[in-house]
Amino acid sequence: MLAKRIIPCLDVRDGKVVKGVNFQGIKEVGDPVECAYEYNLQGADEIVFYDITASHEGRGVMLDVVRNTAKKVFVPLTVGGGIKTVDDIRETLRAGADKVSVNSQAVRDPMLIKEGADIFGSQCICVGIDAKKVSDGKWTVYINGGRIDMKLDLIDWVKQVEQLGAGEICLNSIDTDGVREGFDIPMLDAVCKAVKIPVIASGGAGKLGDFADAFLKTDCSAALAASLFHFKELTVEQVKDDCRAKGIRIR
Repeated sequence: MLAKRIIPCLDVRDGKVVKGVNFQGIKEVGDPVECAYEYNLQGADEIVFYDITASHEGRGVMLDVVRNTAKKVFVPLTVGGGIKTVDDIRETLRAGADKVSVNSQAVRDPMLIKEGADIFGSQCICVGIDAKKVSDGKWTVYINGGRIDMKLDLIDWVKQVEQLGAGEICLNSIDTDGVREGFDIPMLDAVCKAVKIPVIASGGAGKLGDFADAFLKTDCSAALAASLFHFKELTVEQVKDDCRAKGIRIR
């Protein structure tokens, strides 16, 4: 079994790290490069940057932030938001990202996943998915930062994403995002059972035990959080120690 990963996520808007609840009530947290550097020191396995309004506002990728972070941070860096073309993927990787996360544009143009994987390798392509519960055992995919319901079945979509060559999925539950009552275990478990590629749990971590809970109850490969780390309630090291104490193999 591969060792599990702990990943801080930095949502960026207008050059600042921000955090909200269910994609609303956004608060500024700090400078993205400084935040990433701090998580690097804490032992983060990866760092994810999302420009949360790039797709909605029709902007490109925040390449300056990526370049400056890549100079200071020595763990894998995943960058999402505003990636619409193969050229955007190329520029983001050139700026210092190890992976790109495609979300809204991948739903609009699924061939972007295949083209990106064919040219740069599956390991460079993470598909970010925002989903919301419709009924028991059924979820629908949203785009543009949780603004638009695509009426697309989540399980159908993750299977397609895998077939197109994505290297991993970052699964975010809109229902639990920022609510801090734990990851969406039923949704996470259903997706992990539907695909063989790694799945990152996102949306809902609120206390120390939530990370181990996700690993013990599902086959997810990594757990991602924002608020808990940004507001210094927990460090990456504390989360890893708790997971190890519960018998989970962690990086």
